[in-house]
Amino acid sequence: MSEENQKVHEVVVVGSGPAGWTGAVYTARAGLEPVVLAGTLEAGGALMNTTEVENFPGFPEAVLGPDLMDKMQAQAERFGADVRYEDATELDLTGEIKKITTDDETYLAKSVILALGSEYKKLGLEGEKTYSGKGVSYCATCDGFFFKDKEIVVVGGGDSAATEALFLARFGTTVHVIHRRDELRASKIMADRMLSNDKIQMHWNSRVVDLHGEGKLESVTLEDTKTGTQTELPASGLFVAIGHEPRSGVVSGQINLDENGYILADEPSTATNLPGVFACGDVVDHHYRQAITAAGTGCKAALDAQAYLESLEG
Repeated sequence: MSEENQKVHEVVVVGSGPAGWTGAVYTARAGLEPVVLAGTLEAGGALMNTTEVENFPGFPEAVLGPDLMDKMQAQAERFGADVRYEDATELDLTGEIKKITTDDETYLAKSVILALGSEYKKLGLEGEKTYSGKGVSYCATCDGFFFKDKEIVVVGGGDSAATEALFLARFGTTVHVIHRRDELRASKIMADRMLSNDKIQMHWNSRVVDLHGEGKLESVTLEDTKTGTQTELPASGLFVAIGHEPRSGVVSGQINLDENGYILADEPSTATNLPGVFACGDVVDHHYRQAITAAGTGCKAALDAQAYLESLEG
């Protein structure tokens, strides 16, 4: 494993998605020749698993998630970004020169933009993969419109689930909220809103144990957590809202994280606790988690990195 002929890059972007690609566009246009470690299996981020994106500005007819990511990547490459389909397996960010190790190379850089993203917590059912994009979703604002006048199931009992259920109630005939306990974890104001909505039906002490359908989701099997009794519930859409997990494990112990594992940035900047290391996108944001907000923080991270590099020259 070489250290890439000891070349020290101005900036390495770790991750892709809207944040990573935007960071690459801005740093490339600034002449910084960024290396982008876009990942292997997950290159492009969460939007690679999304169908039509209707709320990204500039696409009035909607755009497929993978197509949007392809356009962002092409834009970054047009300005000189060097895209490598590799995963960062080890990072040493503490020194003036950062080291980012993959299975093939060790990259050296003066600055690093962390666009590691996050992933939705899953139920762990085989049917989640089978019906992904065919009824199973993890983002109501992304896919809710496609279930107009349909029976919808939401799994979860926190603020995320309440927010998803209330949004989906605008579209579905009935929104069935499945919660494994007999009381909600959501804040009182969110719980009250959800419980007072006539289109939302609660299923207490229940969990989803199986998914069914010919080519697309048609029903789910519920199991009573107390009695073990199972029932089948018709559903065209299943929205899993049991939380997110930031992909921050690779920098744990070097970068300051909050109690949930999200990178702490020195807002309003994207600076982390280590000089020359900036973080953007869903690995920082546990509130909005939208493509457009991720892209915005990618822009900020690029501008912050550029300013940092200029300060080294001064």
